[in-house]
Amino acid sequence: MITPMCKDSFAISHVGGPEATAVEARSAHSFARHTHDEYGIGLMLAGAQRSWSGRGFVEAGAGDLITVNPGEVHDGAPIGESRTWAMLYLSPGRMAAIASDIRDGSQKDLEFTDPVMRNHPAAGQFAAAYTAFTAGEGEIAEERLTLLVAGLLHDRPMPPPAAPPHLAHVKARIDDDPTGGHPLDALAREAGASRFQTLRGFARLTGLTPHAYVVQRRLDVARAMIRRGAALADAASAAGFADQSHFHRSFTRRYGLTPGTYAAAMR
Repeated sequence: MITPMCKDSFAISHVGGPEATAVEARSAHSFARHTHDEYGIGLMLAGAQRSWSGRGFVEAGAGDLITVNPGEVHDGAPIGESRTWAMLYLSPGRMAAIASDIRDGSQKDLEFTDPVMRNHPAAGQFAAAYTAFTAGEGEIAEERLTLLVAGLLHDRPMPPPAAPPHLAHVKARIDDDPTGGHPLDALAREAGASRFQTLRGFARLTGLTPHAYVVQRRLDVARAMIRRGAALADAASAAGFADQSHFHRSFTRRYGLTPGTYAAAMR
């Protein structure tokens, strides 16, 4: 059974190998728009929060299940003083393997369509899976995770909207070189549009302005390096941040914990 934490804190641990991470948190932090490179399945334990994502504005309270897809832009703010939640983050490979097993080898697109689920029977399945994973219960945890995912999958997922070609080129330019310089003038030339058209269209496409998207992609690079054991200063520099303080502010604003705390949890 998951017990709500008693003070503002984040507890992070690898569970069941490097492709799964458990997070339990109590926080009054208002998260800026950001993304994760994993699938997230979670349970609100106490309090409530309001958030925006590509799937709309939602509110979640104690007992509600919450989900996030890889690359999905979202934010989050407490309703009231703070809220407590637990999450399991699963790599796309790990999730695909589970889904393939559930679907008898089918390789259908995998996307969670409901950002918040109330009174869902899978809430109990999440608690059972989370407890088994954090207790290191191996095969039991895998079984419970499979049951959890099976209870959440939709066999007719909503396809992502097609990206306008000129903005897709802008996004690809950043994705191909997230640590490089991407001034708006250059992106507008890539798009064949005005600065305003590029800014507005890119935000509609991704949920982030071009600059915010560059920062997010740089954070993805830095987090991957930290997970591999890189020093914080080296990760910040290699990811393209001008200085350590900018990296620290950007990381903390989006994830609610410092790079140092994240690095310590990855050891």
